[in-house]
Amino acid sequence: MGSVLWQELTAEELREKAAKDAVVVLPVASMEQHGPHLPVGVDTILCGGVCKLAAERAGDVDVVVAPTLWCGMAEHHMAFGGTFTFDIPTYRAVLLALLKSLERHGFHRVVIVNGHGGNIAALAAFLPDFARETSLQVRATTYFLLAQEAMAPFMDDQVSVLHACEVETSMMMVLAPETIRRERLAEAFGMLDADLTALTRPTVGRYQPFRQMTETGVIGDARKATPEKGTAFLDAAADALAMLLSDRGGQG
Repeated sequence: MGSVLWQELTAEELREKAAKDAVVVLPVASMEQHGPHLPVGVDTILCGGVCKLAAERAGDVDVVVAPTLWCGMAEHHMAFGGTFTFDIPTYRAVLLALLKSLERHGFHRVVIVNGHGGNIAALAAFLPDFARETSLQVRATTYFLLAQEAMAPFMDDQVSVLHACEVETSMMMVLAPETIRRERLAEAFGMLDADLTALTRPTVGRYQPFRQMTETGVIGDARKATPEKGTAFLDAAADALAMLLSDRGGQG
């Protein structure tokens, strides 16, 4: 089987994929602080890795994985340093430009796969614009929400993916183990009673930067991370996404 990665294919091969109505997976992530023990590229590394695995498991569906958009909505991490962020108009414009490029190349079906919590609200708000301003069939999902039920049995104290936590650290132990500052794992915990729903979809919303919520930049407990859990989390996430892609790219 040839590569599923856009950047490893030739222009001719990509024209052929468009002619065969391949599904394009567009990973979107972030470049932001991830506590004292993880590099700032965590979301980009993990989202790209999950998308590649899923595309390879999508069965008879032809899938190509576009390069990961490594910058997203990360204002809430800026106080820690190491972070890039878009504002809303810029993020919308960049995503629309990428989608229009795919449209011009003859692709019809795109699944935007998000790997960063801060992007969720923006992506949901943009979908009507993408439907109005392109002819593409566009779906968007966040891989760790799509796979939350399948990932949950492997978590010790969490019920969902948090931030620089048991889950993300475990997956990094598989995909990029050389980047982990293992000597800092003992201090990699914070907000141990965090409720993801309350954080991301509060009944009454207000902006609160991470610096005010967690001194370490971590939400969850990375001390519980293991490579074995990382493999289980990656498999669960990739299988859930592959199932979505195999259903004609989730277009229904």
